[in-house]
Amino acid sequence: MNRLVDIFTFSEEYPLIFTQANFWIFFVVAYFVFALCYKKLSLRNSYLFLASLFFYYKTSGLFVGILIFSTLVDFFIGKSIYNSQHSTIRKFLVTCSVVINLTVLCYFKYAYFFTDSFNMLFHTNYEVFNWLAQWGNSFNNLNYFSVEKIILPVGISFYTFQTISYSVDIYRNKVKPLKSILDFGFYVSFFPQLVAGPIVRAENFVPQINRPTTITKADFDSGTYFILKGFVKKMIFADFIAMHFLDKVFDAPEMFSGFANVMAMIGYSLQIYGDFSGYTDIAIGLALLMGFQLPINFNSPYKAENAGEFWKRWHISLSTWLRDYLYIPLGGNRNGTRASYIILTIILIGVVLAFRNLTLALIICSLVLILMLLAKYSMAVRKHVNTNINLMLTMLIGGLWHGASWKFVIWGGLNGLGILVYKYWRKISPYENKKGWVVHAWKILVTFVFITFTRIYFRGESMDHISRWYYQVANNFDWSSAIAILINYQAVFWVMLVGYITHWLPQSTKNRIEGFYANSSLPLKAIYAIFIGILCYQAFSTDFQPFIYFQF
Repeated sequence: MNRLVDIFTFSEEYPLIFTQANFWIFFVVAYFVFALCYKKLSLRNSYLFLASLFFYYKTSGLFVGILIFSTLVDFFIGKSIYNSQHSTIRKFLVTCSVVINLTVLCYFKYAYFFTDSFNMLFHTNYEVFNWLAQWGNSFNNLNYFSVEKIILPVGISFYTFQTISYSVDIYRNKVKPLKSILDFGFYVSFFPQLVAGPIVRAENFVPQINRPTTITKADFDSGTYFILKGFVKKMIFADFIAMHFLDKVFDAPEMFSGFANVMAMIGYSLQIYGDFSGYTDIAIGLALLMGFQLPINFNSPYKAENAGEFWKRWHISLSTWLRDYLYIPLGGNRNGTRASYIILTIILIGVVLAFRNLTLALIICSLVLILMLLAKYSMAVRKHVNTNINLMLTMLIGGLWHGASWKFVIWGGLNGLGILVYKYWRKISPYENKKGWVVHAWKILVTFVFITFTRIYFRGESMDHISRWYYQVANNFDWSSAIAILINYQAVFWVMLVGYITHWLPQSTKNRIEGFYANSSLPLKAIYAIFIGILCYQAFSTDFQPFIYFQF
């Protein structure tokens, strides 16, 4: 009886995570029922919606109520946008959708960030209070919700962007609204990609909801290949090196040499890629086994030759979402708005205040004002300034999306600067049009180093923590300890080497490997799966290793 209760109740210790056995028990049961009802579209969609709600409840508890709230709001707003003939009403409704969704996101994700920033700027001492929890407790006498702390619901950033895209795509006449709220709920909550993406656009996924399920041999082969590949990335190239080296260094950078800290950053680039790409590979594979296609979210990002290309290969569903729903509405590479200047100025001041440097804040304000004046009186300057400000603003907001801290804004800003610097460098670079493999490798190396070492703002727990990392690298590099570190952690460095080699393999080689798997017999596929399962089990730790992007 107690075991049955455990199955149907939420437990923080045993969430439904892809790398946990209880998730695969859930999937086997869910897939068995799916096989019985997939031929009837309405029944299939309703069932997958309910199964996805159960999955989210097992992952996040009663925060499933927030998911249901977002589903209800955008379903009815989407219908109203489609049925309205007045442009003003349509604009008002789509604005309501964006405002409501972002308000919910900001409450849970940015309440502490905004409060702390306000206190820092105006020297106040306001504290965050969970009004929503207090309101929820008013309906019962159990005080189920804690009012002292606002907890971030898993995956809220991902499904919020999905529901916004639904309303905006209807407004742009790219998609018609779904007739059933159960169908729409299925779109919002489809469990393989619910908690960590990829972000699914309404225009891409809604048409699939209305199509019959067809699962071909190619879907099965590709789906199982994605799942196995995802497990290798997550449990070996991410979790193994994190547990045995990276976490030790990042927890106390001052206890390790600068060389060890640099190697940890290089390892972290592999870890975060293996972790996030591994998750989305598994999600894509699971979806294919049910007849649905999710967008590819990574395309060998460390093969990029510049920062702009990197963001066309990394977290593609987010970068294209920001391009289409933020960068282009801001004016893209054509126009700029006064709001862009104001928002950019506020963000830059906030970044500077994070360093507690008022002089630098005033200098930045002055520079932005000068740019605004130049753009106002010079058409040539205006085009460049507006484009660059829109791009930088998109990257800054993209950084803030990743985490409620100024260090994430700094990280986004550094990536924006990398894109802008290359934009002008390529016009004068003597190597831009050269095709030799040495030039190609050099560009990849420079881009990789830049991307890797901006990530200290992503991985560091605080500005003080980041400062300690910089101090060790600058003042205690200690080359003499390099050999000892490489020997003591040789298993980690061998895994890192294999991980990067497989990442940099030519795409044609990767396609041949996938083709070899697809052409293998079913018993051979089972042997491959068992081998990878044993390999991952050997790297498995009893310490729970959540997916990094769950925190976003």
